[in-house]
Amino acid sequence: MKAYFIRRFLLVPITLLGVTLIVFTLTRFMPGSPIERAMQRATQSDENSNSAGGNQGGGALSEDDLEKQEEEYGYDKPIPVAYLQWLGLWPRERRISKGEIRPQQREDVIGDQLIKDPENETLVVLKGSGRQVLVNKKSPEEATFVDNGKKISESGWSVRIESPEDRAERWARRNDRPASEAVTKPYRAVVYKKRFAGLVQGDLGRSSTYGDKVSDMILARVPIAVYFGLLSTIIIYSVCIPLGIIKAIKHRTFIDNISSVLVFVGYSIPGFALGALLIVYLGARLGWFPLFGLTSPGAEDLAAWEQIKDLAHHTVLPLLCYIVGGFAYTTMMMKNNLMDNLAADYVRTAVSKGVSFRSAVFKHAFRNSFIPIATSLGGLITIFVGGSMLIETVFDIQGFGLLQYQAIMNRDNYVIMGTLTIAAFLMLIGNIISDIIVAMIDPRIKFH
Repeated sequence: MKAYFIRRFLLVPITLLGVTLIVFTLTRFMPGSPIERAMQRATQSDENSNSAGGNQGGGALSEDDLEKQEEEYGYDKPIPVAYLQWLGLWPRERRISKGEIRPQQREDVIGDQLIKDPENETLVVLKGSGRQVLVNKKSPEEATFVDNGKKISESGWSVRIESPEDRAERWARRNDRPASEAVTKPYRAVVYKKRFAGLVQGDLGRSSTYGDKVSDMILARVPIAVYFGLLSTIIIYSVCIPLGIIKAIKHRTFIDNISSVLVFVGYSIPGFALGALLIVYLGARLGWFPLFGLTSPGAEDLAAWEQIKDLAHHTVLPLLCYIVGGFAYTTMMMKNNLMDNLAADYVRTAVSKGVSFRSAVFKHAFRNSFIPIATSLGGLITIFVGGSMLIETVFDIQGFGLLQYQAIMNRDNYVIMGTLTIAAFLMLIGNIISDIIVAMIDPRIKFH
């Protein structure tokens, strides 16, 4: 059995690679890439400024800004290279500085300092770096760095030369137009440092919508998902398992019939639809509960006990929506499994030998009835961070589910990849935990 679980754990990274590669490839072909959205926002900003301020202009993104966006999100690289960069197995270009190469220029003035151009070298001014680089166009690896007129040693820097053809091809790919329509650009030197920064290093990139680190955004949302996941799990299992036992023992009685009606009515109503009804009737009309959020404005200034009461007040409605769907499944599974085992020969034999009915139920039938339910216990780990994007959207709760929804709607590729990776990883681990729990409960099961 140990060998079986070792193989299962070894398959986790392989499965994750397959899932993330497929989704990463799909995000590259989705309409509304981060570059397209940045261009759209800039155009809208430009139109708004023109209508409000009378042809002020200047809102459109420059070619340098677009190239910076491409380099940040890997759209200037082929899909395999960009995916390896996201994984952290291919170096990224960081601290990029660019400057156009001006042939036959013999000297240049930087501030008050005169920099003379050595023979066979061309002076390039690096934008925003505060330094200059002397590049031999024929041998870029011979680049030297200059600071205040003196050569300095810079380890780890790399230089590449972009030809006019390279820049025209990149322009054509970005604008989906023939390269022949591109405006001819001079040679340009690009100076950068190589650095591994990806999933392996714990760097999930930055959100193209908010500009924040994806890892920080996820960590800020996980406590909310864990909070609702723990509460809903505790309530569902502490109520549904005893209720299922009672329904099995009291089969076809009034208690069984009325509880079945209530359970299935709740199961037939989607959680987000129930949330909308609760907000309208219990929130807006009666004013019993708040309409949105998990805390009231200024709740951080309240005393500790008042903060707990405020949190509980905001929790009631969304928690009802979380648990309403799980009640029917768990209750009916517990009831049906227990009824099957109570009718089994081993239970009847135990009763005929003098075992009390109570002992037959809880010491014999219950353990076997709980095995099917135990297979789903490992999947609870995904609830702790998955949440429900629809319920969180209805109640405007900034949880993990809402983050996934917003990332998809905004085409925020790095956030999509980050949340998907965590959800897929937890799902795989949850399946393994389910197998472990089943093996612990049922000694007859052997994994090979």
